[in-house]
Amino acid sequence: MNFTKTLYWIGTVLLSAIMCYSIYNYLFNNAVIRGYFEHLGYPSYLVYPLAIAKILGLVAIWSNFSKTLKEWAYFGFFLNTTMAFAAHYSTDNGGYLFAVLAFIGTAVSYYFGKQVKP
Repeated sequence: MNFTKTLYWIGTVLLSAIMCYSIYNYLFNNAVIRGYFEHLGYPSYLVYPLAIAKILGLVAIWSNFSKTLKEWAYFGFFLNTTMAFAAHYSTDNGGYLFAVLAFIGTAVSYYFGKQVKP
């Protein structure tokens, strides 16, 4: 396994682990997450649709059904992690570390995924 492929898998696993943790919390700690959303100024009805979108995004990245679908999944994760960082940073609740790590994982996975041959 070469260096590029190793970096791709590190980024993809990091992104997947953080998103799976987020999905778990969205689905099973819903009351707490709704409180966080309301504290951050977001409507709480977005919790379930975001969880479903994250599941579908991970499926698109891991399965390689379509290059276009994979590109949109990465775009969605870039938006999600950027907005999560901004929301956590502006409210100064300290939750922005996972957003930064997820952004780095997304960037590394996307960049090195373009260089890895399927």
